[in-house]
Amino acid sequence: MSRDLSSRPPEAADIAEAEAFLAAHPETIAFDLVLIDLNGIARGKIIRRHELLPIFRSGRHLPGSILGLDVTGEDVEETGLVWSDGDADRRAWPIAGSLVPLPWTSPPRGELRLALFELDGTPMAADPRHALARQVKLLEADGFHPVLAYELEFYLLDRERTADGNFQPLRLPLSGERPDGIQVYGVTELDRLEPFIDAVYRGAEAQGLPVETMISEYAQGQFELTLRHGAALRAADDLTMLKRLLRGLAVRHGMMACFMAKPFAGRAGSGMHVHASLADSEGKNRFADAGDALSPLLKHAVAGLLETMHESMLVFAPHSNSWRRFSAQSYAPTTPTWGTNNRSVAVRIPAGSPTGRHLEQRAAGIDSNPYLVGATVLAGMRKGMLDQADPGPETTAYADNAGDELPPDWRSAIETAARSTFLKEALGERLHHVLLALKHAEYRRFAAEVTALERTLYGEVV
Repeated sequence: MSRDLSSRPPEAADIAEAEAFLAAHPETIAFDLVLIDLNGIARGKIIRRHELLPIFRSGRHLPGSILGLDVTGEDVEETGLVWSDGDADRRAWPIAGSLVPLPWTSPPRGELRLALFELDGTPMAADPRHALARQVKLLEADGFHPVLAYELEFYLLDRERTADGNFQPLRLPLSGERPDGIQVYGVTELDRLEPFIDAVYRGAEAQGLPVETMISEYAQGQFELTLRHGAALRAADDLTMLKRLLRGLAVRHGMMACFMAKPFAGRAGSGMHVHASLADSEGKNRFADAGDALSPLLKHAVAGLLETMHESMLVFAPHSNSWRRFSAQSYAPTTPTWGTNNRSVAVRIPAGSPTGRHLEQRAAGIDSNPYLVGATVLAGMRKGMLDQADPGPETTAYADNAGDELPPDWRSAIETAARSTFLKEALGERLHHVLLALKHAEYRRFAAEVTALERTLYGEVV
C-alpha cells in the first residue's frame, strides 16, 4: 500500500501563525528549528526567513537518528534508529504556539519548536513529547485535564574554571564579587544580578513564557525560577524554552547557566520539582480538599507515584551525575514517602488554599527530560487512581525510612527500568527501548573512563 509522504498530522501548527509572525517581525532574518531529544538536548538547524512558510505547509525532513544520539551527539546503533533503520528520514512539523523571537540574538532570529512524525503523519514513537501527549489523552478520556508546573533550579557559573578545572560561582555583575556563603533567599545577591534578571524577564515576556518568582537558592550561585501552572504539554514546552533562554542570555552576560544535577560536591543539587493537579471539563480542581480532609483522588494519585517511583528513577535521574544529588539530610528524597508541608519527602502536598490543592513530585533533577518526567508522573498518578491505591500514613518529620529506599545508583536504576512493565507502558515500547539503549551506551562510556580521583588514590599506593 502506498503512503502519502506529505500527510499532515492534526497537531501541526497552522500556517496563519507563521504569516502573523513574519508580518509582526520583519527584522527577523533566520529561525532556529528545535527538537528536544531524549536527553533533553536541543537539536535542529538554523533556516533562513524564506524557508519558514514551507515548513508550516509541508513539514521538514529530519533523520530519525536525531533521537538516537547520546549526550555527546554520537549515534547509538542499539537504538534501532541509525543504520539498522537506514538512517531514514521522518517528517518534523511545527508545534502550535511555539514560534517566538530570540530577543538576545543579533541579527535577530526566531525559534520554532518541532515534533517528529512518521511520513504517514502518525507520531514518531521515539519523540519524548509524544509520550507526554499520550498520557494527557489517556487522562482526558477518563474525564481529567492534567495541569503541571515545573520549578527550575540551576547554577550561574563563571565561564573560566579554576586552575584544577573545577567550576566556580559567577561574579555578580554589579559588584564584580562572587557570592559569599549560602545566603538562601538572599535578596542582595539578586539585586547585584539585576542586569541578567532584567534580561531574563524581558526575554520571557517576548517569548510568552509564564516566568514568575526568582529565588537565591541553597548554594553560592544557585538560583530558582518558577513557571506558572498550565496545560501539561505547554508546561513542559515552557521549561525547555526557558532553559534555552537562560543559556543564551548567560553566555552573552559572560556567565554559564549550568543544569547539572550536582555540579559541586558538598553543595546543593538542582531539582526539577513538578507540581500536578487535575481539572474537570469546567476547570474545577479535582484535587481540592474534601471538607477538612485531602481529596481521596489526590491520595490515590500520590499512592501511584510512590508505588512506581522505584521503576521511574532512570527518568528522574538519567545520568551518572544525577545520583550525586541524593543524600541523607538533603532536599533530594531518598525514599518513596509523602507528606503535607514537608520538603524532605518524595511527594509533597504543599500548604496553600484548599481549593488549589495539588501534589509536588520532588525526585526529578533539572538534568532530566521534562516530557519524560511529565509522562511518567501522569502515568503513575493515573495508575494510582485506577487502582484506588492507598499511600499509607504520611511522613511528618524527616523522611529517613531506610527500609524502602530507591535504587542506590545509576546502574541499578537502568536495570530496574529495563525490567519495568510500568515504564514500558508509560513511555511506549519503542521509546522505552531507545531510552534503555542510550543509557546503556552512556553507562559504558563512564565505566570505561579512568578518573583523576582514581589516579590520585591508586597511582603510587596499590
